[in-house]
Amino acid sequence: MLGSKLKEAIICFKNLRVTLPYPFKPSLPPEGFRGRIDVSIDKCIGCGACANVCPPRLISIVDHDTRRTIEFILGKCTYCARCAEICPAEAIIMSKEFELATDNKSDLNISLELNMVKCDKCGTAYTTQRIIDRIKTQLPKEIGLELIALDSLKLCPSCRKLQEGQKISEAGV
Repeated sequence: MLGSKLKEAIICFKNLRVTLPYPFKPSLPPEGFRGRIDVSIDKCIGCGACANVCPPRLISIVDHDTRRTIEFILGKCTYCARCAEICPAEAIIMSKEFELATDNKSDLNISLELNMVKCDKCGTAYTTQRIIDRIKTQLPKEIGLELIALDSLKLCPSCRKLQEGQKISEAGV
């Protein structure tokens, strides 16, 4: 027992330095390190997938009349990276930043505001304009399918169901 401790002490004296020089010399995190999340406001479409998979529920989505607010409270983050993995627009990434100490808790909050789209029939706000724009760019370029899909994008899910039900009853099925 005493021999092993003596051996360790000799190894330490030979090397002279046992610890890293951090914080005087920055230390780079290893590959695959998951630090603070960064959200690209320009890429976010406001779908809410990140809020659905977040275990500590740090992401909240609140719909106002014409605005959708997405809040990230980074003080609750466990750095699991589920939000970054699920984001269809790749708006969330895990940075290498790990020094998050602050005097003000609001420094650890990110807030986004997106415009909502209202239904042409009932006027209910049902999704964000960015989601509609993304769907339009991904639609097949066939003229018939594009016209049908563009008409249904202007309706909320409830009015869309009513319209489809009317089409079926008119067809006599």
